[in-house]
Amino acid sequence: MAVAGAELNSPSNLRRERLVVLILAAVQFTTIVDFMIVMPLGPQLMRTLGINPSQFGTIVSSYTFAAGAAGLVASSIVDRFARRTTFMVLNAGFLIGTLCCGLAPSYFWLVVARIVTGAFGGIIGGMSMAIIGDVFPEERRGRATGSLMTGFAIASVAGVPLGQYLGTEYGWHIPFFVLAAAGVPALLLTPAALPPLDAHVGKSHDHPLRSLAETFTHSNHIRAFTLIVTLMIGSFTVFPYLSPYLVSNVGLSEKELSLAYLAGGALTLLTAPVVGRLADRFGKLAVYRVIAPFSMVLLVVITHLPRVPMIVALAVFGGLMMCNVGRMIPAMAMVTSSVEPRRRGGFLSANSSVQHVASGIGAFLGGKIVSQNPGEPLQHFGTVGWIAAGATLVSLWLAGRLRVADGAPVSAEEISLPAAAEAAVDAGEPMIGA
Repeated sequence: MAVAGAELNSPSNLRRERLVVLILAAVQFTTIVDFMIVMPLGPQLMRTLGINPSQFGTIVSSYTFAAGAAGLVASSIVDRFARRTTFMVLNAGFLIGTLCCGLAPSYFWLVVARIVTGAFGGIIGGMSMAIIGDVFPEERRGRATGSLMTGFAIASVAGVPLGQYLGTEYGWHIPFFVLAAAGVPALLLTPAALPPLDAHVGKSHDHPLRSLAETFTHSNHIRAFTLIVTLMIGSFTVFPYLSPYLVSNVGLSEKELSLAYLAGGALTLLTAPVVGRLADRFGKLAVYRVIAPFSMVLLVVITHLPRVPMIVALAVFGGLMMCNVGRMIPAMAMVTSSVEPRRRGGFLSANSSVQHVASGIGAFLGGKIVSQNPGEPLQHFGTVGWIAAGATLVSLWLAGRLRVADGAPVSAEEISLPAAAEAAVDAGEPMIGA
């Protein structure tokens, strides 16, 4: 049941929303670091496990493929359960998988552990967006999404460099142990921080296969999925190959490359909440149509960048990272609002699967186009940049075709928290609010 706007904007309700976002962002941070940390640990993993680059590629891709498959399965059944319960189960499974990665004694068991981690962790992002869709009214959804996206920025600025340092100094097992331990507080706080979000439970649900079919045949869902595919193609054709291009073609050292990621993460951390507020104030589509063309231009610029001073390369790279995350904020807010609340969990689980598959397609496509001989610059990267820019251009048209299919936000009574949990955030100002 909907409540009055004044009650939804009351200080106590805004404090509750702030705690919800804090928990979701904390979990988002651990899942992103877990996914990203494997790549900089590659040389050490290949050396200590005695594996070749192809086998290392299997370690990386096993997470993605498991996440895609799990997302498809979850999309047909996840709306039968309360959001909080589902979120806790997924997070617990992810942390167990991360712990198993640290305990893995061999290449085979590390791949198995990455599959387990991906099966749970790959769905958490979709479930987080479903919770935002249920808890936050549409007019504050952009800010909530922007705050959630700060998990990516903090992971880039602090999580990945710290994990790489721990792995280098103490062995590749240690970052996984630290991540698993760091995720426990958020897991324990979830029952107090999140409302049950079970209003959709008990309502009529179709057979799982029929639910899956309807998720992928609804016209508005298809438009949303297609938008996500263009966004991923517009990112992952380029981003996996930026590091070797900046080193081989632009002339950055590996130390300067770390500075590039730090600069990009810092810019994203500062601007993501601002983009969210602007999306709520001026409209998600309007903000997307402003940011996406900038990302399109920067994709072309950075893939054609010659040898330039380090400060120029850092500025272009940081601007691209900022615009890439900036366009995802209004896009994901629009996608979240494009599905009926009763189908939101299944749809966003399917969307997570589509994201992972499209990311893999983008990386595969980019890898087929670029080439590099030992000791020589990367070739044909400019072609990849034009493809990414073209996908971004198509996304501008697709974004305008999405339609809101939203119901009433969750009531204030349903998101009430125990007094102890509410007291935990009384000292700070609300993160989400007018």
